[in-house]
Amino acid sequence: MRLQLPLPERYTDATPDELEARIHAARTTLGERLFILGHHYQRDEVMRWADARGDSFRLSVLAQEHPEAEYIVFCGVHFMAESADILTGDHQSVILPDLNAGCSMADMADLEEVEEAWETLARTTDISRVIPITYMNSSAALKAFVGEHGGAVCTSSNAAAVLRWALSLGDRADDGAGGTKVLFFPDQHLGRNTGFDLGFTAEDMRIWNPRAEHGGLTDADITDATFLLWRGHCSVHQRFRPEHIEQFRASHPDGIVITHPECAHEVCELADQVGSTDAIIRAVEAAPVGSVIGVGTEIHLVNRLDAETPDKTVVSLDPLVCPCSTMFRIDAVHLCWVLENLIEDRVVNRITVDPTTARWAKVALDRMLSIT
Repeated sequence: MRLQLPLPERYTDATPDELEARIHAARTTLGERLFILGHHYQRDEVMRWADARGDSFRLSVLAQEHPEAEYIVFCGVHFMAESADILTGDHQSVILPDLNAGCSMADMADLEEVEEAWETLARTTDISRVIPITYMNSSAALKAFVGEHGGAVCTSSNAAAVLRWALSLGDRADDGAGGTKVLFFPDQHLGRNTGFDLGFTAEDMRIWNPRAEHGGLTDADITDATFLLWRGHCSVHQRFRPEHIEQFRASHPDGIVITHPECAHEVCELADQVGSTDAIIRAVEAAPVGSVIGVGTEIHLVNRLDAETPDKTVVSLDPLVCPCSTMFRIDAVHLCWVLENLIEDRVVNRITVDPTTARWAKVALDRMLSIT
């Protein structure tokens, strides 16, 4: 259980200008001992201080590439900070400014539920032929699970390559994996969209409901399925609906629609382009001058893309625009608090992964890297 305690009034009562001056002073004092990472979905008041910005795994790799930094302040969510701790050295401390910054999708699958699913599958099918794949948006414990059970981690950028690998293993003498079936968690939409991209159909897919007995499936369902997709989703990307795209096209007939693969399949089917956060950024950059681009992803990134590409208009497909509520928890107040504590040699909100979990999680991450 993660619980962020209230901060002292000298932080909560500080004005934006005061926080700016204090963060700048702390950052200057800490110098190269500090490396601040900012995920694309962070508020601008936080991103302005980031030494690097990007998606979750890229930021963890960047942290690994800066061994001189004693303190890695990860402005993101809990599972991202865990990945950074796994990849960085023992002399480095990974810090999450607000412990309540979690991920609703990652929390939709926990180790106990996945182990229970695995045991159920083992009673129903040849478990050696099932390859577990977890999305990067998952806990270190689940990354360790797939590492220990012959699977791999994937990102939204490389999911197709990882799933293609999983289903092409064949009968391997070294690990016994047959690769005829995939248990994919925690995001059903990324798994489904990637499966369709690989040429599979809805008949090849079943939803595993961790709240239902036997996953809500019959033995025949499990036997027939190639993809067992965990019933999880991103609370932001699931908001986008086909009618949003229809409304955008009615207003902008020549507009470009780009969606994230965490959106529902019926939404991605209507998009001009589907891609990861980095792919969305590249697509906006590559669009012709004067383009109007409707994007199906988190609003802070959409607004930043619009501000940083003044020769184009970038808008959210959702008229009610919904920020990631957990990413939104990281603010200048919490950033100032952790930095000023570091000046006093107090490491607050350190995120650590136990050695055994870290070892197996790294196996899964390294396996992903070897595939892609």
